[in-house]
Amino acid sequence: MTPAVDVTVRAAERDDVVLLSEAHRLAQAAVADVRGGNLDTLLRGRGEPIEATFEHDLETPEHYVWVGTADGLVVGYCVLRLQQLRSEESLGVVTDLWVHPKARGIGVGYSLMREATDTATEKGCSGIDARALPGDRETKNFFESFGLVARVIDVHKSLP
Repeated sequence: MTPAVDVTVRAAERDDVVLLSEAHRLAQAAVADVRGGNLDTLLRGRGEPIEATFEHDLETPEHYVWVGTADGLVVGYCVLRLQQLRSEESLGVVTDLWVHPKARGIGVGYSLMREATDTATEKGCSGIDARALPGDRETKNFFESFGLVARVIDVHKSLP
């Protein structure tokens, strides 16, 4: 029998910036060769210095950053940003959600997404958005387990 793993989520702190940045670089590298991943990273990914982007998130009241741990070791992170809509409602946007591949399937991603969903609800958001790349059924299914469904499909053609 496999021993239970203690999974926790906590607010990220300034001391986590290096870990967050390393995790983000791993996440970007993982999607570089996935359909749509490279362009998505160029459009929506964090620019260098990545550390400064996490510092900005930690200092911005409408941004929430959490780390997920397994037995005390940081193995994932999530960033939620509250975006004001023209209707004056707010939308919770999960801009980052990543769990180290060796720590998947133990509830870290679930716990991080639950924290993001709960926070968006507490802050009065009218909805919550997240992204999954085309063909990434595992991520799509994960988000669907929280009730998220596709609301737009971006299409693209590379030009010579």
